[in-house]
Amino acid sequence: MSSAAASTDIAYADGITALDAGYVRPALAASHLIVEDGRAAFVDTGTTHSVPRLLAALAERGLAPESVEYLFLTHVHLDHAGGAGALLHHLPRARVVVHPRGVAHLVDPTRLVAATRTVYGEAAFARLYGELVPVPADRVVAADEALVLALGQRRFRFLDTPGHALHHVAILDEGSGAAFTGDTFGISYREFDVAGQPFVFPTTTPSQFDPEQLKQSVNRIAALGLPAVFLTHYGRITGIARHAAGLCRQIDALVAIAERAMAGPPAGREAAIAGEMTDYFAAELERHGYAGTAAERRRLLTPDVELNAQGLRVWLERRARTG
Repeated sequence: MSSAAASTDIAYADGITALDAGYVRPALAASHLIVEDGRAAFVDTGTTHSVPRLLAALAERGLAPESVEYLFLTHVHLDHAGGAGALLHHLPRARVVVHPRGVAHLVDPTRLVAATRTVYGEAAFARLYGELVPVPADRVVAADEALVLALGQRRFRFLDTPGHALHHVAILDEGSGAAFTGDTFGISYREFDVAGQPFVFPTTTPSQFDPEQLKQSVNRIAALGLPAVFLTHYGRITGIARHAAGLCRQIDALVAIAERAMAGPPAGREAAIAGEMTDYFAAELERHGYAGTAAERRRLLTPDVELNAQGLRVWLERRARTG
């Protein structure tokens, strides 16, 4: 792995490491490696471009590719699962575990690729994700609600957690007492930490965002009473009950921002959502105590704000069509 990647990996207790997937910028997206008695699993894989980093992480730990038994995918958005097929090619014993709604997208990623290209555009898609490799159907496990799998003596339970996407699961790790929550329990970039306290905010990206489902999933995770959760963006956070309340409050605030914009003229609605959302997150960060410059804040938040605004617009238009 490059020194830049290694510097943003984070080793935790219980055999868990957040590996920088190398997506867009350092420490934006993680693939979590779990090692238990010489056996291994990845939670999310990053993109096809991430595969050399993950294989290097195994080699650095003296783990053979045959030691990897599972690729646990929280959902099939490409920054989380785009590298699954290419990585699986190097892992002869591994199986991919994904929400039942995600199985078809892994076996034949054509529709998923088309939808992602619609969001990002052709050039950005190639730069960010590369070529997707299909996953053989006989190496996929559908993660139905309450599925339990073992890595040695360590058990993992899968929970249906829609709201960010209909194909989203959270993975309860009984070995660490924590859960891997993908995007359901929000985003927390380490650059926004203040005195060791994270800033956590929701993601409302297209195309299956649903605020009520998302709040229910957030509260379901909080009700587990866990000491910590692991976010794909980025790493471990604690204070779960407090962050759950904050996420639900922010989801309601973002919906209100979107509804105000959608009540105005059709032209520029998405830009209006993004503009007010930028101001809202700036105020939230100031309340959090973040002392970075406005330019740095914009650099870190603008990609999320733009996707969040698009997701809110898509959700409101869907709600208008369906009543």
